[in-house]
Amino acid sequence: MTKPSFAVAAVVVAASFAASCSDTTVVPTRGPSSAANLARDPDILVSNGRHLFHTRQWHDADNAAHGHGGGGGGGPSNNGIFYHGGPVLQSGTNVVAIYWSTSTIYNGGPKPGTSGPKCVDGSLVGTFLGNLAPSPYFNINSTYTDGSNNKIANAVNYVGCWANDQGAPSGSDVVSDAQMQSMILGGFSSGAIAYDANTLYAIFTAGAVNLGGGFGSSYCAYHFWFTATIGGASRVVKYAAMPYDYAFPAACSMFAGTGAVDPPNGDPGADAEVNTLGHETEETTTDPEGTAWFDHRGFENADKCAWTFGATFSTNNGGTANMNLGGKNFLVQQNWVNANGGGCALQFP
Repeated sequence: MTKPSFAVAAVVVAASFAASCSDTTVVPTRGPSSAANLARDPDILVSNGRHLFHTRQWHDADNAAHGHGGGGGGGPSNNGIFYHGGPVLQSGTNVVAIYWSTSTIYNGGPKPGTSGPKCVDGSLVGTFLGNLAPSPYFNINSTYTDGSNNKIANAVNYVGCWANDQGAPSGSDVVSDAQMQSMILGGFSSGAIAYDANTLYAIFTAGAVNLGGGFGSSYCAYHFWFTATIGGASRVVKYAAMPYDYAFPAACSMFAGTGAVDPPNGDPGADAEVNTLGHETEETTTDPEGTAWFDHRGFENADKCAWTFGATFSTNNGGTANMNLGGKNFLVQQNWVNANGGGCALQFP
């Protein structure tokens, strides 16, 4: 799928990670917080409005204190999640994977330094993105609507990847949102990736690289957005911070710690990552700017089912899965069905 190309105004990408906040870098500004965002439980977000997918331990403690799923189901007149007037990705969600590393992050992933047609993604992450929708699983999002009551399409398009090895963080480097945003805009400027309003730019890093500052201790991933001048107009850019979850397996995967199971494909890094990736893709679809669908505490659809997996089956290699997409077995958390009183499920109907 070819995307429109826009020139990005006044963006300079730093030559190295350490210099990525130099005086020559134009850092985009985030849009103003909405009243709906400010009303959310502060424990769910961090101070600047990023929407976090918290660790297993955080959700265990929260469920014990507040009840399953941040408030449970609805009642006769609601499904336990509410529309607050903001935009959704009604026609479907596009995803661009940005692998920000000097080496290949996931087995079979793209060669560092490649983008566009040369960026070939044979990893499990790529397979998951290429087959996530249409599917009975992603069709859960069709129970959500836009402001005109149009159902969200059962559609995810994996439109491209960029294996960006320039200025890539390593070790346990802490990467700020300003640095991630500048990197994305640099990709627009160089032509490595193209801007599209319906695209989620998913940023993947290796090892213990700490995207956003709380990886592994507070959260496993998050989605966010910012505005920037692109093609002479103010545009909203949606992105997800997708650090390497298996760096903290007990906190950010089901393959260590309490209730551990074996990975369905014998590739624990990628097997763990697709779970958080599904979560962030669903939430970006139904609440991209934090002003659309969330419950009375601020939980978005995937939050309400975080770290719950429903009925599972054993794979040939002894792993545990709950769905098959594109001929591969995956273990992916349930999502919240916005119908019939609300509830967690692996498919709709």
